[in-house]
Amino acid sequence: MNKAESWLQKTLEYRFADDALLTRALTHRSAAGTNNERLEFLGDAVLDFVISEAVFELRPDASEGDLSKLRSSLVKDASLAQLAGDLGLGDHLILGSGERKSGGHRRESILADALEAIFGAVYLDSGFDAACEVIERVFEQRLQLLPDAADLRDPKTRLQEWLQGRKMALPEYELVSVTGKAHAQRFAVTCTVAQLSHTTDGNSTTRRKAEQQAARRMLAFIQETGE
Repeated sequence: MNKAESWLQKTLEYRFADDALLTRALTHRSAAGTNNERLEFLGDAVLDFVISEAVFELRPDASEGDLSKLRSSLVKDASLAQLAGDLGLGDHLILGSGERKSGGHRRESILADALEAIFGAVYLDSGFDAACEVIERVFEQRLQLLPDAADLRDPKTRLQEWLQGRKMALPEYELVSVTGKAHAQRFAVTCTVAQLSHTTDGNSTTRRKAEQQAARRMLAFIQETGE
């Protein structure tokens, strides 16, 4: 584990007093021995509290609902996996042979769980303050760039609110085509705002995602034209 210990000290500026905790935090359930599921459970709780406090302080005027959205955007699996990937965590995971062969070190859920397990392990190793410091170090840049809660709403909702605020008719979404086999379909849609005389398109694996893409492009058009 010397390589993992060196990596952790370099990236997170933390050194375990109990090396076994780090080993357990990095061990996926597909590998032999004690895995990181219990540590992930603990780390998830510590992470939620630390990030909740951070967004509470950073957004003093935000409502409870907006604070929840901000926290969720930071601690969801996709965000945690990206942070773990940026840290190089995948290189130090202990996986079973099947997971190694199938690219488990890049799997979103595995990376996210392992990062939370490390937070839990630090908490057990050195207490809440140390875990808080490590979490804040990992999330430092994202907390500095924390968006407004309004920007977290999905494109269709934001477009609808923009139009309603100007007493304009709601957009019309039309399904243009569905292609591909049942297990790999692609949906093509259009989004039209009659009063802007503009139509955008979207194409994705579900109709909902395609509509969101078309709405996002309509919002981009509105921003570019200064409507």
